[in-house]
Amino acid sequence: MMDTTLLLEPLLLLAVGMLASICGAVAGLGGGFIIVPVLAFLYTIPVASISGTSMAVLFVSAISSTIAYARQRRIDYRSGLAFSVAMIPGSVLGALTTTVVGSRTFFVALGIFLMIMAVMINFKPTSSRGGWLRPNTHHRLIDQSGQVHEYSFNMWFGCVVALFVGFLSSLFGIGGGSVMVPTMILFLAFPPHIATATSMFSILLSSFVGTISHVSLGHVMWDKFIWLAIGALVGGQIGARIASKIPAKAVVRVLAVCLFVVAVRMLFKG
Repeated sequence: MMDTTLLLEPLLLLAVGMLASICGAVAGLGGGFIIVPVLAFLYTIPVASISGTSMAVLFVSAISSTIAYARQRRIDYRSGLAFSVAMIPGSVLGALTTTVVGSRTFFVALGIFLMIMAVMINFKPTSSRGGWLRPNTHHRLIDQSGQVHEYSFNMWFGCVVALFVGFLSSLFGIGGGSVMVPTMILFLAFPPHIATATSMFSILLSSFVGTISHVSLGHVMWDKFIWLAIGALVGGQIGARIASKIPAKAVVRVLAVCLFVVAVRMLFKG
């Protein structure tokens, strides 16, 4: 008789990949904030393997979500490309750093990081800030439904944050959207739906570099990746469709709660 454990594990990973991709696509956070804690609780494996596997799944999820968002015409390609280029150096450095970060330090740092993001993501300005956040770029987008989105922001500030995001994304394997989306909404005055779509596009480009770095270092657990990736492909499409139908404010609040719960669990794990 077939061992039920051997059958349940792929189904569990498939479900986790789908759930992570749906949640990640809805608010542009990537989904790694679900995959990383699940892998950490299910398996006793090195931190580098957790980050590497999550990053590889994130890349697959980003492909699926970006395709769906492109059809909705909600991606700011110019900003997304600029942010992703800035993320690339950080992605490579983050992959290298995972080999020297201890497990306890990793989990505590991740928990604190996610808790901060859970609070920050609830704030949304009506316009971009002044001073060193003074807008120097103005964009106008018309999505598939005909809705016009106009916003002004400081591109240089966005790129500096993206460099830091690339490092955290590859180090923790959780996707840079956890920092990038709150930054785009809170400091750059991006409309929430444009921020989430553009974030997934940026993650697609930067996570490719991060994934290649982790693969070259032998950090990806391919037996786990396959099932997580299949779920992520399906979930990315579903999440992008859900995001187009619900209020951005409701999405942000739900995701903030999810981030906070995961953060608490990571702190106890550490």
